[in-house]
This record gives sequence, structure tokens and C-alpha cells, in this order.
Amino acid sequence: MWNNVKKNKIGLKILHAICGCSIPRRTYYGLRAQISGKRRHCGLLSKTHPFHTTNCLLSSGPPWKVLFFGTDDFAVESLKRLSASRDSSEGVVGSLEVVILSNNVPVKRFADQNQLPVHIWPVGDLQRQFDVGVVVSFGCLLGERLINQFPYGVLNVHPSLLPRWRGPAPVFHTILHGDTVTGVTVMQIRPKRFDVGPILHQEMHQVPENCTADQLGERLASIGARLLLDTLKTLPERITNQRAQNQTGTTLAPKITKSMSWIVWEEQSCDHIDRLFRAIGSRISLRTFWMGKKIKLLDFVGKQKVSLSGRGGTPLPGSISYQKESNTLLVCCKDGWVGFKTVMLKKRLSAADFYNGYLHQSVIKKSPYEMQELLFVSNRDTTEPTSTHDNFVTQQHTVHEGSK
Repeated sequence: MWNNVKKNKIGLKILHAICGCSIPRRTYYGLRAQISGKRRHCGLLSKTHPFHTTNCLLSSGPPWKVLFFGTDDFAVESLKRLSASRDSSEGVVGSLEVVILSNNVPVKRFADQNQLPVHIWPVGDLQRQFDVGVVVSFGCLLGERLINQFPYGVLNVHPSLLPRWRGPAPVFHTILHGDTVTGVTVMQIRPKRFDVGPILHQEMHQVPENCTADQLGERLASIGARLLLDTLKTLPERITNQRAQNQTGTTLAPKITKSMSWIVWEEQSCDHIDRLFRAIGSRISLRTFWMGKKIKLLDFVGKQKVSLSGRGGTPLPGSISYQKESNTLLVCCKDGWVGFKTVMLKKRLSAADFYNGYLHQSVIKKSPYEMQELLFVSNRDTTEPTSTHDNFVTQQHTVHEGSK
């Protein structure tokens, strides 16, 4: 119909005048996709809903033709729900295909097990095969050209109450910063920036006490999958009633890296170290220095009570004590003591092994080091070169220029 952006805008004005109805800005992406796609059989826009057309290939409601973009276990939960919907009486999903970043991801394995068509990123012209896209923990920014190929846009399941914790690692930062409330947001994505689109569905969730990022992530994945299906059931209405994100309360959730795992004994409290371990401990070991060597601190057991009687003074941050009764290595931090059951030096050592090998009086007497050096020492310079592994600690946001 029209071949450039200027004429696209003119086309919208013509449709507006003929239909006698307003065309909200939020429907622009879907409508422009129809116009620029040169649909030969499109009629006038329906007054009852801005997305409904007569004599047009565009679906007016479910079952939807869905293209799913995802990678990890969090994404698999949503994909499971979508896949199951194809065979249920709900009739929310008619067809389902998958886009992945590489073959070695959980989403690829699930797709293969369930005979879902799989495409490797980047994708090109979709030839109007899909009604709506769904992005869950994908890590790449979809360009405007790609978004416009979906008449109902592209939905994103994000595990936070946006605009809090925009970015690739919201669950980790929820735990790290001690949030007591979080949730899941289903939003429409926008080109050029992550996590800024309008909200279609949102649900609050209390953060269980002492839970880890992995535990919280599993719970939010389940909630997100349910909210996604609820959104798709009434997608046109959800789009009509969407709301913009608040301009206040925005926080960022950058990806987790190894540099965050260094403990600063003089500055970090027992609670902070506890949150740090629950946030990243399953992926990156907490670390410190011991006699000039890196040492990993494993099997964290939390804040510990330590008697100071007979110690001859206030212990320095990084001071180490061995509690024989519980076979725990105790370390002094800013406001108390924390415990670890295991460490990794040259090899994995229990607390008892470490004590007998490095802290027992018979060993200390033979040591060339002064007593003050027999402490865990903070690493003040936490800058490290980024390794390939670091990029996959959490999904990193990247932009693929070819999708714009």
C-alpha cells in the first residue's frame, strides 16, 4: 500500500478518518506492521477493537500463532505452559515455534523433546507467520523491524516489579539487596532499550525468608508462566488497558560477575555476606585472600556466636577461628562472625583440615608468617578481566544490529 514511513503515517490518518475512531499510540507498532507488510486483503479497522480487521490475515483473538525467544530454565517454564496450551481445551496457543541463541541451552532441549520447530538467532523476515512474539530470559535486544512483524507486538516475562530491577539479573539483585517483596511483570517490549515497555500484567510476591536466588527464580518462573498465559487469553484487552511504567523507583540489575564475589571483611556485615552468598553462591564462590593466595569459601552457614574470652583483645576483620564442636571455620567481619564448613585452596578442605593444616599452634610456630598475616585479607581491587564464563553467569543483554 505505502512504501515509506511518511506514507505509513498518512495511511493511519486515512484509516482514522474513515473509521471515525481514535488509534491509540500503543497500537502503532501492530498497525504499522500491517501497513508496511502490504497486505492485499486488508479491509477497514473495526470500531470494536483497534487490532481487528475485516478480510485480513490478522487474528482477532486466540488461538495465537506464537514465536518464542528464550534460553535458560527460567524461560523453559513459560515455554512448557505455552506448549501444553496447544493440546488443552483453553485454546490459547495454536502454533508455537522457538528461537534460541545456541544449541546448548535448556530451551533447545525442551523444544527438541516436544517436537517444536527451532530457529537460531538472528531471524530474518517472518513473512507474517506469527501473531505475537514472547521473550523470556533471552538476552538480546530485538530491533524495531523485527518487533513490527508481530501484529500484537512482543511480550516479555520479567521477574521483578518493574521499573524496579530493570536488567539481566533482577532475581539476584532482589536477594542481594534484601527486598522483602518482588513479583513478575508481563510487558510489551520496545526497540532500543530493555525493560521499559508498557505493563500488561503484574503480580506481587513475598520473598521467603532466607531463600536463595535459585529458589526465588524457580518460584517466579512458575508465576511468570501463569501470568503469560493469562495475558494471552485476553491479549487485545490487555493491550488496550496497558499502563506505562512509573517514572520513579527505577533501579538497575546488571549481570552478576566474579568481581562481586570478593568479601571485604572490614566493610561487609554478617547480613550482607549472607545475602551475597544466597544471591550468587550457587554460581560463583565467595572469595578472599589467604597468605597471598586466592581462597574460595564454601558451604556458608551464616552468622555465628563467638566467645571473645581469652582472646586478648578485639579481633581484626578477617580474623579466623575454628569451632571444633560444629567443625566450622569462623571469620570476623564488620559486625560479627560468619561460618564456613569448607574452603578451596589447592584442593577442597573441610574446616578441620584447614585448621590442622594452617592454623594449629604446631603449624603456626613453624610458619615464616607473622600472626597478623594469618588473616583472611580483603581484595580491594576487584577489577578482573571478563571471561567467557562470566558472560553466562546471568544472561547478558546484547544488541544484534541485524534485527533493527
